[in-house]
Amino acid sequence: MWIAARRSRPSETEAGAGRERRRARAAFGAIRSAADGVLAVVFAPRCAACDHLLDAPTRGPVCEACWASLRPLAPPLCDRCGDQIPSWRTTSLAGGLCARCRRKPHPVARCRAFGSYDGQLRLIIHALKYDKRRSLARRLALLMRERGADVLADADCLVPVPLHWRRLRVRGFNQAADLAAGLGLPVARALRRVRPTRPQAELPASRRYHNLRGAFAPARRPGRRRAVVGKCVVLVDDVFTTGATLDGCARVLKAAGAREVRALTVARAVSRPR
Repeated sequence: MWIAARRSRPSETEAGAGRERRRARAAFGAIRSAADGVLAVVFAPRCAACDHLLDAPTRGPVCEACWASLRPLAPPLCDRCGDQIPSWRTTSLAGGLCARCRRKPHPVARCRAFGSYDGQLRLIIHALKYDKRRSLARRLALLMRERGADVLADADCLVPVPLHWRRLRVRGFNQAADLAAGLGLPVARALRRVRPTRPQAELPASRRYHNLRGAFAPARRPGRRRAVVGKCVVLVDDVFTTGATLDGCARVLKAAGAREVRALTVARAVSRPR
């Protein structure tokens, strides 16, 4: 008994290492606070979302108040597309599906998003996508993991929605790939965009499916194509609007042999009850 208790106590070496780690964390915190003060005074950086001065610039380009203001989509949600359903309709829904999903089957088995594409979340996504604030992708991915746990559960890999090479050259990165890198599953680059298309945001909903017709194809490399055969795949993108982009990608993946295709985005355009 005495010997077991003695062995359970941390050694002097372990205790010393623990003290050193605590001192290092404290020193890092002090240095970071000092750096925040210098940056705030010298450069006066502003929040990429609300444009207020940043108190802690080393913690990223968006202030904590804007992050704290983000709200996830509240249930009830359509079991397939993830759109919000007015609670007064839930009792009449067949299988938990919204009216649109009941009318028309989709190749995406289940889709989820963290929040609604408006307010501060929209501004943060724009900062990532158009202002090249790529560090935002990691924190957005954490939100996606939290709200998309049912989509990620038992999935085999992630497939980021690809950009056409011309747009990728101009932008310098694919925001969907940056988001996928923070979701904790293997990333398979199994898709390519074979023709340039007009930005979906510039088009009415009725023209978005036509705009993307024939825009996606399997990856050229056989190894990348084989990565999805027989697998449960999760498509990753920044925003779900009409679902045209995700549906187009899902059809290509299923034709390439994917067993099931799901989708996860940061935000989605929420249908408003009429």
